Amino acid sequence: MQIRDLIPWARKEHSPEPKTRTGEDNPIATLQRDMNRVFEGFWNRLGALDWPLGGDAKSDVVETANAIEVSIELPGMEMKDIEVSVTDDTLTIKGEKRVERQEEKTGYYLSERSYGAIYRSLPLPPGVDGSKAEASFRNGVLTIRLPQTAEAQSRVRRIEVQGA
Repeated sequence: MQIRDLIPWARKEHSPEPKTRTGEDNPIATLQRDMNRVFEGFWNRLGALDWPLGGDAKSDVVETANAIEVSIELPGMEMKDIEVSVTDDTLTIKGEKRVERQEEKTGYYLSERSYGAIYRSLPLPPGVDGSKAEASFRNGVLTIRLPQTAEAQSRVRRIEVQGA
């Protein structure tokens, strides 16, 4: 006698017929497909919301001939909501958006609140003169100009590219 003889479903005469299920009638596959659809729908809706709830502030960093320029989109913010600071090697941008709206008319009362914050800490290359930094805010875009020192500009060396 062998072990499989003691297990009823291991014997051929008692083994159930194997059922083959396609993806359409398999309950596990259907559940997984439905759960994937729910999560994808959630993340897609969340990404479609206005910043700062669902997305992220877009920022650009560009090096010109004599400065580093940082532009960051801050829609819905005002100048008083933004704080910019610079150290020897780091530029820090903080902001907080608070929108509150209340409306009361005959038959209904509407109260909406939207809050969001941004914090960016960007490392700066050596040779940036933070004491001469300038910042401007216009049409929801913060632009910061950080001039480079003459020493940093003189260290830039052009390298000729040759074909192989």
